[in-house]
Amino acid sequence: MKKSKLFILTLSVILICALAVSCASTGSAAKASESDALSLWTDEAPLKKGLTEYMEAITKEGSPDFIPKESRIAIFDLDGTLFCETNPTYFDFQLFIHRVTEDPSYTPTQRQLDFARPFKETGKVPPLGKDYEQLLATAYEGMTLNEFESYVKAFMETDQPGYENLKRKDAFYKPMLQVINYLKANDFTVYVSSGTNRLTLRALVKDALDLPRRQIIGSDNFTLAEGQGDKDGLDYILTPGEEVRLSGKFIIKNLQMNKVKSIIEDIGEQPVLAFGNAMSDASMLNYALSHPTYKSMAFMLMCDDLEREYGNLKKAETVLNDGCNKYGWIPVSMKNDWKTIYGENVKKTE
Repeated sequence: MKKSKLFILTLSVILICALAVSCASTGSAAKASESDALSLWTDEAPLKKGLTEYMEAITKEGSPDFIPKESRIAIFDLDGTLFCETNPTYFDFQLFIHRVTEDPSYTPTQRQLDFARPFKETGKVPPLGKDYEQLLATAYEGMTLNEFESYVKAFMETDQPGYENLKRKDAFYKPMLQVINYLKANDFTVYVSSGTNRLTLRALVKDALDLPRRQIIGSDNFTLAEGQGDKDGLDYILTPGEEVRLSGKFIIKNLQMNKVKSIIEDIGEQPVLAFGNAMSDASMLNYALSHPTYKSMAFMLMCDDLEREYGNLKKAETVLNDGCNKYGWIPVSMKNDWKTIYGENVKKTE
């Protein structure tokens, strides 16, 4: 009888020890997995530490900061946040320059040429706004949606200026792609909200981000049925099989407060995480922090890398002082926080 009790006691101790070892291993594995998920970030990066601690708090049921899966919403800007912005400039403007000055199948207007040539010849970049967006829209008037998407994809296959071994389609920041994948693995719904045209954006990010089209938000242009002519949309019925074409007229530039407007209309729920790189993203980041139902955070990328990227220290200083320090956004240093930007085989050439 005593031997039986001793055996049971010994077995119980063994099982408890095994369980403790298993739990410790599981915990270590989970931490290792999180570290691997953000392996392109330095250990000192504020985002890496802040985001992993945040994730532990909001995914643990019973935690005061727990967020239900349906409310785990993150939103990202594109240019300068996920994708190459600074050399030579925004993807959609590079596409416009190509269309107007290099495409033999297109006959540009004098106004388009006057708008495009200063940039092509001197590097001068026009200010973003209504005039900018309207003129870009005119360059694709009459294209069907499929024709336009194919046009964008063909341009994506060309080399990204200023780098060796980099196509435009691959000019995404690899550390930020890790963040998106990390969020998706933790049941976040990820949106992109950009000043770039929505249809351009959908083609550009489709393969790199693997997000549904409905989660891509951008500036918008009007579309017309092939036979609609000058008729208002209220007065025209689309016939079966009729093509839908780009009208050449823009509706809205998706920057600043317009980003908040599009979040309200396209998502219908306040994001808990927001990521940007410029003061034109300020409203979007502050909206995520304003009267939140759940614990929220906002991150601001600083273009402070002059060796691997075409950084802008003045802009980086502005978003740090006028944004992060003022509003409580977490700064992200491209120079100090990232182990790589586009991959080790990509080299800056200028």
